[in-house]
Amino acid sequence: MKSIYAIGGGEIKNKETIELDAYLVDKAKERAGSKRPYALFIPTASHDFMPYYNSFHKIYTGVFNVKTDVALTVYHDYGLEKIKDKFLKADIVYVGGGNTLFMIESWKKTGILDLITDAYNREVIVCGLSAGAICWFEDIYTDSLENENKKDVPYSMAKGLGWVKGIISPHYDERAKDFDEIVLNNYKEAIGLENNSMIEIIDGKITQSFSSNNKNAFRIINNNSKLSKEVILPTQTF
Repeated sequence: MKSIYAIGGGEIKNKETIELDAYLVDKAKERAGSKRPYALFIPTASHDFMPYYNSFHKIYTGVFNVKTDVALTVYHDYGLEKIKDKFLKADIVYVGGGNTLFMIESWKKTGILDLITDAYNREVIVCGLSAGAICWFEDIYTDSLENENKKDVPYSMAKGLGWVKGIISPHYDERAKDFDEIVLNNYKEAIGLENNSMIEIIDGKITQSFSSNNKNAFRIINNNSKLSKEVILPTQTF
């Protein structure tokens, strides 16, 4: 099965997502079998910010004993063949948060997108947080857009990769009011991921959600200009 796990937000360095990370590590261990699981971190959205990878390493190696590595492409050209070897070793590919649109464009320019696509098709576990959670969807609510002066503009809708049908917002507990207004005026249905919540997507379909620290993943439904919200079921609570 092809799988994506999308986390709405949270600071990994503060162990805010630790229960979700533990679930992902269990999945990686299942895939690895008798081998030590191998996690490949992709920090493109943060412009390859190494302290971000260091935080990931401290949790996934220091807490869970997972071997980690990082794919850097923003400021250095290490060659796709060398990076490809890392993807071939990976049991799980974790995409970090940051600037979603920059990340997608960078992946296309460097060829990393082809490696991620190949890993996904080989049933390597693909997961991510914030930008790394929403990039797979058709339409995404993001603050990654810039105006003609290269300054950030308020949160708005943009196009994602389109691997998963639908509309999504991360950090929904922080953005609900504005995102709800967009859904009310433009869409019949959307997904809202609160920080510390996660959804499982199997073969392109959302199959369950995960709740940590009392945060949830919601399905937002527009019924004749009236919104209703329901927690995505079934739900695992940590």
